[in-house]
Amino acid sequence: MTHSIIKGLSATLSLLGCFVAAGCQTIDFDKLPSGKFSGTLIVMWVGEGGKAGDGKFVFVPDPHNRLSFTRAESSAAPIIPGVMYTDGGSVPKVVQPFRGFNPWGYAPAYMIHDWIFTAHHCISDGKQDPAYLAMAKIDFHESGVILGEAIQTLMAKKLVEENDISKFAITTAVLSPVARNLWDAEGGACDAGAVKPEHLREIELAVPGSTTDEARRRHIDVEASVRTIRRPSNAVVVGRVSFDRQP
Repeated sequence: MTHSIIKGLSATLSLLGCFVAAGCQTIDFDKLPSGKFSGTLIVMWVGEGGKAGDGKFVFVPDPHNRLSFTRAESSAAPIIPGVMYTDGGSVPKVVQPFRGFNPWGYAPAYMIHDWIFTAHHCISDGKQDPAYLAMAKIDFHESGVILGEAIQTLMAKKLVEENDISKFAITTAVLSPVARNLWDAEGGACDAGAVKPEHLREIELAVPGSTTDEARRRHIDVEASVRTIRRPSNAVVVGRVSFDRQP
């Protein structure tokens, strides 16, 4: 399930309107502390996607080295994303050529933010899984702050270049009315955005053990169905980054 950082051209116009009318909340990026990423990020392609043909992608947890983000405050528990659809930052094509606005440029930070939205929707729909409930105290504004901290961390660790324009625009966009509407999605968003069973099978075939938690939550015996498949997975790993190997 993907939750837009800047959702299409309409969101871009909304963002510009916020700047002009001072109607959007903003984050003082310079005051945000950097946290710590650990584990491995894996993104897989599972199909051609919608009419635009940009592809359909899934964040896949590494069963042996889960991606996590720990905030600077000592009492904060790590945020550990589960399997979910993603399109990175959902940045509209009109601004993608500009430095800092590639939809995958801050991919680890986007995965953390997407998972907070996923958990929020599932909690709102009455799901009681501990992985969701661990996010229960994070409200809409805090979700934007955490995205800012995650981007700040990538910049502080020199994993991406400093970019004052992109970090301000992105963190402002995730607190815009468009983002708020996504946060306040009507009931059913959890199941509607869940990774389809056929995609779970392909992911499990490619990365054994990666769908175990999701299958348990949804009572799907993915591993049993995978044992009957006598071919390589149709899913393709398009990105893999291990933070434990970073300086």
